[in-house]
Amino acid sequence: MAPSPPTAPKTIADFFVRPAKRLRSSAAKPSVVAPAASLSPSSPSSPSDPTALSPEQRRRADTNLALARARRNLRLAESKAGGGAKLEELLVEETWLEALSGELRKPYALDLCRFVAHERLNAKVPVYPPPHLVFHALHTTPFHNVKAVIIGQDPYHGPGQAMGLSFSVPEGIKIPSSLQNIFKELHKDLGCTIPSHGNLERWAVQGILMLNTVLTVREHQANSHAKKGWEQFTDAVIKTVSQKKSGLVFILWGNSAQAKIRLIDETKHHILKSAHPSGLSANRGFFGCRHFSQTNQILERLGLSTIDWQL
Repeated sequence: MAPSPPTAPKTIADFFVRPAKRLRSSAAKPSVVAPAASLSPSSPSSPSDPTALSPEQRRRADTNLALARARRNLRLAESKAGGGAKLEELLVEETWLEALSGELRKPYALDLCRFVAHERLNAKVPVYPPPHLVFHALHTTPFHNVKAVIIGQDPYHGPGQAMGLSFSVPEGIKIPSSLQNIFKELHKDLGCTIPSHGNLERWAVQGILMLNTVLTVREHQANSHAKKGWEQFTDAVIKTVSQKKSGLVFILWGNSAQAKIRLIDETKHHILKSAHPSGLSANRGFFGCRHFSQTNQILERLGLSTIDWQL
């Protein structure tokens, strides 16, 4: 009998992309994005008749479409990274390229790009996240889709943890204590079931910009890439959404995130503040903050679709 053909190896995208349909955590294969007409077996709607969708079907269809776009950006960034593209060439999301026009060509940003390239080539330890995930927050939440912003610090510095979204880790990676506390508050606030994984990508594609203030880090060396230029870049991101948009919800957990208030026009936007969800401070004001329900209440008042926080 002839031997079976070898199985194609998984790409990094297989580990960082959530399935389009919500599956139990034991499901291993990602599903194909379903067209709107197939969201419900009994649904009379079709892609050409979106008005016939129920609100829940429309939400699911929009999320599926956003996930497909995020996958496209992930593949494009991965192909560029594989070709040895410079850091400034790895931001591929078109609406952010327009909103941040020229930002990555400024002198500070070019210095930053050279620093990160040198670190990846010469550091004795790995640099996280992998190159194609550095701008994952912008790739999963296009500029025109931003409804809220959750600001983190620098990426997780353990192997396999960092995926370019603040507080988020890929499925299969142990959930960090801060994220465990976020899930506990979410459960108390909205009754959401505590998930078995820490991938927050489904929040991001619904309009939650999950932005760290520093976007790279050396393995096991927290803040090792701080004060190298990332703060200036992410400040530019925050200022840009503050200036060019209105009615956003800025969710600021901890002193570091709250220091960014100086960049936000409080006359145009909504700011929710609390202690950081880390184990050291969650009991000092994070638990009980109810920021998830408050965010949805604000979005509802603005006539915007709310966030489905359940993962």
